[in-house]
Amino acid sequence: MSQTVLILLGAPGAGKGTQATRLAESRRLPHISTGDLFRLNLTQGTELGKQASKFMDQGRLVPDSLVIDMLFDRVSQDDCSSGYLLDGFPRTVAQAEALQERLGGGEALVVIDLQVPDHLIVERIVGRLSCPECGAIFHTSFNPPVKPGTCDSCQAALTQRADDTAEVVQTRLSAYYEQTAPVADFYRQSCGVCVVDGTNLPDEVFKACQECVTEAAA
Repeated sequence: MSQTVLILLGAPGAGKGTQATRLAESRRLPHISTGDLFRLNLTQGTELGKQASKFMDQGRLVPDSLVIDMLFDRVSQDDCSSGYLLDGFPRTVAQAEALQERLGGGEALVVIDLQVPDHLIVERIVGRLSCPECGAIFHTSFNPPVKPGTCDSCQAALTQRADDTAEVVQTRLSAYYEQTAPVADFYRQSCGVCVVDGTNLPDEVFKACQECVTEAAA
């Protein structure tokens, strides 16, 4: 049985995190974050972690080849035998090309692009509120708390991340269009991309993502 390699693309605030968690659970695929892989290898002092530390200690970026080595060390484990979902990778065309070279070719590669207009992304992020006590998430427009500024669950005061401002979001979007958006073009040419309207309700977006996976694996 071939592996299903699931990649979610989309701008920050498009809903990738929510859909990645739901898809990983429904498809029983490990949800693999490259950020988590870094922390794990550094904490455990693995050989790959030690190599990464040398670059990080010098203030240099960890080479894509080393990131790929960490990734394939992880996906070689038994729980990834039927596939896995990648979170936050690839972020650049160079990383996508490096990943393609290491894949065996027998995988069912499913690339989903969640598309949301920039003005909605700004509205989504700028209006986010979170509870520092229980972790509940609210939104000033889409999911407001019953009592303004107060968590419905534990009544703690809600907070907003310091970087959830329109200016910071625009900067993140600019970086996305420059570095990550071209990844979708790369996959359109190599294996195809399933485009999903991320402006719909989360359940509708999830259903569309499920259909992308089912069609690709058929």
